[in-house]
Amino acid sequence: MNVAQLLKKRRPQWRELERLCETISDKPDRSREEIVSRFSSLYRAACADLALAESNQFPPATVEYLHQLVARAHNQLYRSERYQFQKWYRVIFRDTPRRIFHDPCVHIVAVLFWGLFLISAYLAYDNTVWPGFAQDVVGQEQLDTSAEMFANFGGRGRGENWMMFGFYIFNNAGIGLNCFVWMLFVLPGFVTLAFNSVHLGTIFGYMFRPEMGEAGDHFKNFVTAHGPFELTAIVLSAGAGLKIGLGWLMTGGLSRLDSLQKAGRDALPIAMTAVALFCLAAAIEGLISATPEKHMPWFFKGSVATFTSFLLTFYFVVLGFPEPGDSDLDFLSGAWDEA
Repeated sequence: MNVAQLLKKRRPQWRELERLCETISDKPDRSREEIVSRFSSLYRAACADLALAESNQFPPATVEYLHQLVARAHNQLYRSERYQFQKWYRVIFRDTPRRIFHDPCVHIVAVLFWGLFLISAYLAYDNTVWPGFAQDVVGQEQLDTSAEMFANFGGRGRGENWMMFGFYIFNNAGIGLNCFVWMLFVLPGFVTLAFNSVHLGTIFGYMFRPEMGEAGDHFKNFVTAHGPFELTAIVLSAGAGLKIGLGWLMTGGLSRLDSLQKAGRDALPIAMTAVALFCLAAAIEGLISATPEKHMPWFFKGSVATFTSFLLTFYFVVLGFPEPGDSDLDFLSGAWDEA
């Protein structure tokens, strides 16, 4: 094949790549996903054509044209960091809170966890409604152990706090993984979540009793600051696990494998948000919660809890609140895949 025939054969693909360079940045995300494979194929072919043109001494005008085309396609294919930042900003502060706000699995888990937690805390706090509730649920021995531990807890030094920060990250990761894994089996997950919710709520209610004295003050001083982040992360971990667990039970007409893959993609932003909250909770728990009250009074820790609660409300409710046209959330399906 001579040079003229080769140029005639390859020119339509160069023109197609040139058109894609002009229009790909204007396409919505889903349209870009549909053409990215074709764009990549044309780009690789153009690179091969450029190498062939240079080695076989094609006309200078053709070589220069291919140089410009390949450079332009390269810039389209490998975006600048500014574009990556904008994409991640959209995923983290727009797509993720809206997906979590709409997710029914998160709703179910949140209602179950917080409902049982608050009821148990109230019954354990007010011993007149159900006398002996805390002892029946947790056991007197564990209640005494908790009271004794916090009665002698005066806080830690700053150096030890940094070491405990790392410990709390692994500890919180274990809690989240436990909730996530059991929820993959759905029914055992609900049992585990209910047990943990009642157990935690009972301990909280019992330790907040006025008669607990110094032990109650130390407990309140320790758990207040990091509680909002850690408890919310537990809910999100269980919600992500439930979403995948229901994926293999209710396939919605898909094959079981396809349903699991879709559920995994949908659960990813929920799980990653839980990981972020666990890490933030560990930082607060290690560096703020355990600091002695004489160095960091409870008022300051209560302010931290108030501020973090406000952040959670803003992120999940204000940023996640549905906008007009949000009844169908399919447009979020590819957000995390693309990022």
